[in-house]
Amino acid sequence: MTPMLINFNGELVPSDSKLLTITNRGFRYGDGLFESMRLMKGQLKFPELHADRLQRSMKALKIDGYSQLDAWFLKEKVEQLASRNKVKHGRLRLTVYRDAEGFYAPTQNKMGYCLELTPMDEPRYFLNEKGLILDVFTEVPKPVNYLSNIKTCSSLPLVMAGLFKVQNKLDEVFLVNQHGNLCEAGNSNIFVWYKSHLYTPALSEGCVEGVMRNIVIKLAKQSSIPFTEAQINPDILYEADEVFLTNASRGIQWVMGFGVKRYFNQLSKGLIGELNKL
Repeated sequence: MTPMLINFNGELVPSDSKLLTITNRGFRYGDGLFESMRLMKGQLKFPELHADRLQRSMKALKIDGYSQLDAWFLKEKVEQLASRNKVKHGRLRLTVYRDAEGFYAPTQNKMGYCLELTPMDEPRYFLNEKGLILDVFTEVPKPVNYLSNIKTCSSLPLVMAGLFKVQNKLDEVFLVNQHGNLCEAGNSNIFVWYKSHLYTPALSEGCVEGVMRNIVIKLAKQSSIPFTEAQINPDILYEADEVFLTNASRGIQWVMGFGVKRYFNQLSKGLIGELNKL
């Protein structure tokens, strides 16, 4: 089977190409970040939101060239890659790394990037038919600092959470921060519907500033759903009426169970309908 093409620093090459040297800072130190996106009908969804988050994240990490990665750049590179791979729908990952030598202190802050595309059959967002089963992963709490909201390449805590998920035969896990409060899920943001009010962990709690998180917040406000960004104790999971996860790839995914607790999915059904109207 012919491998998919990827965009490596502007050049389209087979995905199985050997491209990185042993000195690559993304490999050595996790010195970089990534952006997860969605392709539908050959077009990138929400390019302006992704570009805004990507540029702010690169600026925070002091990686040069962030002004080049605007919405126009993302749309052009994504649609070119999709066309060459003959893919209409899929998941995208743009990895940006600091292309420099040096030890912990880099010799320069030049940008390098790689854009990957994984095909999907779905032309829109679908709510999962079978709800997810989750548990809380507490072994490696997420620290709270100004890097916490960025999707950095330093992902060891998420790797350990992924191992916990597999070992315990879960669909996903809730993560807590250093204060023991709910932070996010393994690859998603969290929303909790409790006593007719929608909550999500505040950015000050260390969660990733997800693009889909911001879209769902906007949809909730437009629909006059009572909403608060909050500090959330995990004990609320025993009392909540509904819990769902959000990310740019899958949209909204409803959680069916946490321990013996079971949840509904009425609100998430309504929100994913509004999401697809966008």
